[in-house]
Amino acid sequence: MKLKYNMKKVYYLKTCDTCRRILKELNLSDEFVLQDIKTEAITVAQLEEMKSLAGSYESLFSRRSQLYKKMDLKNQELTEKDFKDYILEYYTFLSRPVFIIDDQIFIGNSKKTVEALKAVIS
Repeated sequence: MKLKYNMKKVYYLKTCDTCRRILKELNLSDEFVLQDIKTEAITVAQLEEMKSLAGSYESLFSRRSQLYKKMDLKNQELTEKDFKDYILEYYTFLSRPVFIIDDQIFIGNSKKTVEALKAVIS
């Protein structure tokens, strides 16, 4: 049974130029709840909800983070538990922004993702 959500939520980073540009471009309504993941940490429940929509923690994980390179994670075999733990410990590992609109999730800032998001919002 698929759960039906009735929510519009954005997980983003206020200090991220790309996140700010996308939010400005989309001109979101007041229905959206914005959560700056630096000032309001992601909870286990929130991350588990994102994972249930995305299919895996890995799909939420950003390999573009400077910390990813610094910690030399590319040379390690990471499990789903590792992806989950890293995202919860370091907000920079969440691929941003993450939009949840009802039971759909949009992860990251690729042009394709932003275009799909615009189609759902408009």
